[in-house]
Amino acid sequence: MTSAEFISPAQFEEFQIEGIREPSVLGYFETLNTGEFEATAALFALDGVMRPPFESDIVGTDAIAAYLKQEGQNIKAYPNTGIAETLENGDIQVQVTGKAQTSWCSVNVLWLFILNQQRQILYTRIKLLASPKELLSLRRESK
Repeated sequence: MTSAEFISPAQFEEFQIEGIREPSVLGYFETLNTGEFEATAALFALDGVMRPPFESDIVGTDAIAAYLKQEGQNIKAYPNTGIAETLENGDIQVQVTGKAQTSWCSVNVLWLFILNQQRQILYTRIKLLASPKELLSLRRESK
């Protein structure tokens, strides 16, 4: 089942990111922050890909849900602003900047989303915006 087909903009109207109106992206942050990881994963296409920091690609909704259940329990995302553009093939690229908060740190983040024409997430990459020294200290603490 692809829940992106059932998402209406009104469903996520309370959650706002300056410059972004894509329901899948708004829903990603809302469900992530409320710990509804199955719902977060359902926003992806069946073969969608998530690329978290320090990890290789996680492919498919089941694998994404399992990863989030294991690694996402104490993470809160605070997206701030974003931009969206339609690519030549009709997919939509969305970039969102903000902060991620864990129980042990807060870091600036860039989220990159590629949405298909059905507004499902095909790909998302979570990039930490920190100095190399800060990234190394995060890597040690996260393992």
